[in-house]
Amino acid sequence: MQSVFKAYQTPKVDTRAAIFVDGKILLVHENNGTWSLPGGWCDVDQSVATNTVKEVKEETGFAVSAEKLIAVQDWRKHNVTNYAYGVVKVFVMCKYDGGKFQENIETTEIAFFDENSIPENLAVEKCTREQILMCFKSFNHPDSPTLFD
Repeated sequence: MQSVFKAYQTPKVDTRAAIFVDGKILLVHENNGTWSLPGGWCDVDQSVATNTVKEVKEETGFAVSAEKLIAVQDWRKHNVTNYAYGVVKVFVMCKYDGGKFQENIETTEIAFFDENSIPENLAVEKCTREQILMCFKSFNHPDSPTLFD
């Protein structure tokens, strides 16, 4: 007898890291030619913090520490939606602890950008200009509250 597990559909969790060095934010250049905050789907054996740290290491080679929750957002309200399921986006302020860039299967390069030099070709399903500016605001005002939808 075959057992089929049926469950109520729930959203996937996407974690994104905001890493600042000298007042500039780190973006990764993905192999499809777009830029994004480092991050990805939260693995089932990871917390939001550990997943964010893991994704940064995989996509950049950097060691970071997760320090503050910036925002929790409903993807449908902020990003280009191209999945049949919901996505909860979690933005985490991280401190750069060390390391150097290592090219990998997802990322071809990294760069740091100030608020006025954010690239136009963003992976808007992952992060938008407004979401990056939200991270700058949190960085510039460390006592600001966590935002959530």
